[in-house]
Amino acid sequence: MQKWNPLWWLGNADDPVPPDWYRPGSRCRNALWQLRNPLHNFTFHVIGIADKCFTRTGKFPDAVFAPDGGWNWAVARYGWLRLPFVSYNGERWRFYLGWRERGNFGGKINFGRLKTTDSRPQASDLEPARTREWRDNVAQPSNVQF
Repeated sequence: MQKWNPLWWLGNADDPVPPDWYRPGSRCRNALWQLRNPLHNFTFHVIGIADKCFTRTGKFPDAVFAPDGGWNWAVARYGWLRLPFVSYNGERWRFYLGWRERGNFGGKINFGRLKTTDSRPQASDLEPARTREWRDNVAQPSNVQF
């Protein structure tokens, strides 16, 4: 029933505490973490299917971006529902729009010369079997921690 509560949409039930890589040593670390993605629950659990068991097919279904750049596309299937995803990773710009590999909805666009390194772990760095296992664990209400 909490999915119908608009105040819950503004939280982050999956990661309520910031990870070690996020602003270490900052006094406002916890508050800034909550402000970083204020619609996490909404995009993952209200319009997203991250808490459901689903399949995703496409060019590189377990990744947001194609490993060697260029276009990527996928479709997440949950029952009769079909949720699209498209991304492009070029030399001077990148974007994505749709339901990502974990079932959450998102969109982003970046222009200019892109960084090639990022210290945060990416979902695409996970092996596919582990990604599916994570989805299976999330789908079990007893494993969700608030």
